[in-house]
Amino acid sequence: MTRLWFAILICLIGLGLVVQADQAYAKIEDILYEKGQITKEEWLKTKADAEKEEGIIQQRAATKKWFDKLSLRGYTQLRYNFLTDEKDLVSEYDSSIGNNKGFQFRRIRLVISGDVTDWLSIYIQPEFGGTAGTGNNNFAQLRDAYTDIFLPFLSKDKEFRIRAGQSKVPFGFESLQSSQQRAAFDRSDAINSAVNGERDLGFFFYYTPAETRKLFRNLIESGLKGSGDYGVLGVGVYNGQTLNVSEANDAKHVVLHATYPFELPYGQIVQVGVDAYRGLVNVSPALVSPAAGGAAVNPSIPDGGNILDERIGTHFVLFPQPFGFQAEWNWGRGPELNAARTAVQEGSLQGGYVQAMYKWDDLIPYVRWQEYNGGKKHRTNSPFNVVRELEVGVEYQFSKALELTVAYAWSKRTDTITAPYAIRDGEILRFQLQWNY
Repeated sequence: MTRLWFAILICLIGLGLVVQADQAYAKIEDILYEKGQITKEEWLKTKADAEKEEGIIQQRAATKKWFDKLSLRGYTQLRYNFLTDEKDLVSEYDSSIGNNKGFQFRRIRLVISGDVTDWLSIYIQPEFGGTAGTGNNNFAQLRDAYTDIFLPFLSKDKEFRIRAGQSKVPFGFESLQSSQQRAAFDRSDAINSAVNGERDLGFFFYYTPAETRKLFRNLIESGLKGSGDYGVLGVGVYNGQTLNVSEANDAKHVVLHATYPFELPYGQIVQVGVDAYRGLVNVSPALVSPAAGGAAVNPSIPDGGNILDERIGTHFVLFPQPFGFQAEWNWGRGPELNAARTAVQEGSLQGGYVQAMYKWDDLIPYVRWQEYNGGKKHRTNSPFNVVRELEVGVEYQFSKALELTVAYAWSKRTDTITAPYAIRDGEILRFQLQWNY
């Protein structure tokens, strides 16, 4: 105890000496002036310079550098899928589905974002859970890298902005909704097949009224599974070859986006919208055995592989307060491998999903049905894809930092990865642990 009081006494003495030294230093110019060693003009100039320097120091301390405005956040998803019967069932949206699979990271995301100036912000998101398709996992891959340029001459409330770079293409609700927010394990084949990876490189223009922007933000912060702010109106031009793939023709894709969230008289929030896009996608064939048998051949392709790619989709979302309902459907035309497996040609497509859910405190049970009939344009040979899947699951949020999702799915889907693209039918028990930071 004696040593403690002695240490406190030494600290107090040291602090007093420092204060006295500062006061003495501050009075030097006053002493010199009183003794006549400096003139009044010199004394005034010295005082003014000292005050100016002190003001500059305070201003610099109060002004944040642009790198001080950046934030760091992210989330990680660890999965385990157990096939109860058909061991050959696979899904391109989760490489841990299949025979001889185990624990696997589905996503490891780290987001760097912030306002560089009052009218320009940046967003960079790498993915560290990427796969190479050869059994090698956890490769780093760029997901987002864009800037939002706000247009103050149109609105001082940041209602208009241009988004330039690699970002999500505004087609559909679920594609814009972060996987961090989604209740179901994966996005639906029908909607996600429009833009594989949800992202592409281009320019997008968005308009969001100030009040609607607050509503978009509140849907996320309150845990109601919102999509985020991609405007109530949007238009964009992008390459069209999907995420991290170089452009293969001179024809760009054009997308139109319209969605509107509003509150019903009894307080529940609804969001409805419609989206459409059109362009030419370039497909590449590879050897595949014809359905009639014989040696493998490269399917024929028209116009150097450039095939019409167009869709229109609609979405309706009743956010879970506590009962929720979500549905999307899209129709269009795109490349597909014909039934004879001899040519990739333009064909029709359609599909979507419906989902019901209930928010009970930190528990969200859900049931979801999805189907799709159409080509998978981003896969080699654009194989025709048939999907019928029912998923029943529950998400439990231990805290904002940790949540667990368990689901059981009855799945019938085409193996679009390996020729001859057989249809597999099986059941899956799925687990996902997600931590947010």
